[in-house]
Amino acid sequence: MLQVKSFTFSPIQENTYLLYNDQGKAIIIDPGCYFTAEQETLKNFIKDTKLEPVQLLNTHCHLDHVFGNKWVHETYGLELYLHAQEEAVLQRAPASGERWGMPFSNYKGPLHFLAHGDKVHLGTDELQVILAPGHSPGSICFYHAAQEFLVGGDVLFHESIGRTDLPGGDHATLLNSIREQLYVLPESVTVYPGHGPSTTIGHEKRHNPFVRVA
Repeated sequence: MLQVKSFTFSPIQENTYLLYNDQGKAIIIDPGCYFTAEQETLKNFIKDTKLEPVQLLNTHCHLDHVFGNKWVHETYGLELYLHAQEEAVLQRAPASGERWGMPFSNYKGPLHFLAHGDKVHLGTDELQVILAPGHSPGSICFYHAAQEFLVGGDVLFHESIGRTDLPGGDHATLLNSIREQLYVLPESVTVYPGHGPSTTIGHEKRHNPFVRVA
């Protein structure tokens, strides 16, 4: 069984997720820790909970989701897993940081590409990779069917959706991704988004003003 721990980091208020099992193994998803104090918050939780991070995942590579990639790599020796179409987004992230007044050192280690339908394993637990572009060209979500939760990045928020005005974004594509990839999941599935509070598939189908289908 996986535990889900969230941290809200950086001035952009991004949600970083730590998934861990009873054996103390952990996956870090979208480390958005920008300040040293935020890095220490994540590090101390990992230490105090006696966890061993074994994988680093990005749902997508906008700057607020990758601030901490390099630090995680240097601290825990982890290499980055992402969708192939996010490589160019990752490369542009430091320039975006300069424009937003938040310069940072980018991850430059090896890249490992995930595709739709791939599986990510943490012990006996399995996360399914769901490709859901629109907010970013290679946005992916991680779905744990057994525990009915989804780490969704910036695809679907509580009664909102990801912005589509950044390079590679497309509004129609995002709406299609939500309808065809996420709304087909059970309504009881909890969605852990890249910003803001968690929600459920059922709540969004009934109440999301951008993609209401029920």
